[in-house]
Amino acid sequence: MFRIRSKTALVLFSVLIGTGCSSGGSGGGAGPEVVVDDTEWLISRDFVVDGGPGTDGIPSLLNPNFESASTILTVNPNDLAIAVKHNDEIKIYPHDIMDWHEIVNDGPEDDPFILSYCPLTGSSLAWLGTPADENTTFGVSGLLYNSNLLLYDRQSRSLWSQMYETSVTGTRIRELPQRVQLIEAKFGTLRDMYPDAMVMTRNTGYIRDYPDYPYGNYRESASLLFPVSNADNRMHPKTRVIGIRSGTGVTPDILTRVYQLGAFGSATQAINDQFENQSIVVVGNTDLDFAVIYDRELADGTILNFAPVENDLPNIMSDNEGNVWDAFGTAVSGPRAGAQLEMTKSYTAFWFAWVAHFSNAEIYFN
Repeated sequence: MFRIRSKTALVLFSVLIGTGCSSGGSGGGAGPEVVVDDTEWLISRDFVVDGGPGTDGIPSLLNPNFESASTILTVNPNDLAIAVKHNDEIKIYPHDIMDWHEIVNDGPEDDPFILSYCPLTGSSLAWLGTPADENTTFGVSGLLYNSNLLLYDRQSRSLWSQMYETSVTGTRIRELPQRVQLIEAKFGTLRDMYPDAMVMTRNTGYIRDYPDYPYGNYRESASLLFPVSNADNRMHPKTRVIGIRSGTGVTPDILTRVYQLGAFGSATQAINDQFENQSIVVVGNTDLDFAVIYDRELADGTILNFAPVENDLPNIMSDNEGNVWDAFGTAVSGPRAGAQLEMTKSYTAFWFAWVAHFSNAEIYFN
């Protein structure tokens, strides 16, 4: 079995595991270690490292408990959280819980989804499950690539790169999951947007010090805990950016562009932009700590131009036809009410992680 252990990894192991846990809440049950063998890989094994806790040492969650955003008292309004919209239902997952579990297996049995958050790369993504599988749940493999979470699915035990959004080794290699829309923002922002949304609670079945960030000053430090394949000093490594990429999977010469969340300003900004052959709109607000990227071209070929909407959350932009759109890209009023903007291959992550995975990164706000 291929394994790299570091002193740092062992310290993290003691922090994450030493708190103890109950048997409840598991995202499908711990299994044997994920074995890294000599089968085909889409990524360089030189930068696949063992993070320390081992397979399922960081326990994923299965169908957690929720409370209304309007009543929950355990989430700091200034802390980051993730809102997922699935089948017109919006759920919010606080970072302080995701820091300790990284994966939530949620949704009904016939339409599951998997939310993953990697605290080392600051990236969150949600994928549809495959209900036809014998076991649709995913777990934390204990392995990292470029400091980023490698998930494993419990049916085939294939490994999946979170930031490449594909299986990188195993019987499901090159398989691409279907994306589920999410927004990352301050909890107070998400609560203002969707006060009726349900929020994941700390009643997980595990004993963890959820208010305590488990990685010390990592979010502010320029230092990394694990090696990465590419570095770029144009920004502080932990600068939060929303990036968009061309292509899918692990493809050489992928083109990318990033927008710093700290550069949008205190007023909501809507940027009508072109990326490759795609017309996109980038909407963000530094004070509210959110940014989203949607396709501006509709199914009928119309390309819309957007302007920001202020103080009307969850509505964040309007267009040249008089439609108003919310943060999930849905037209809430106007001649296209009910229409949905297409998602793009975009998400938020730390700058160092973005350029480690995608070396050809253009910075918009320079």
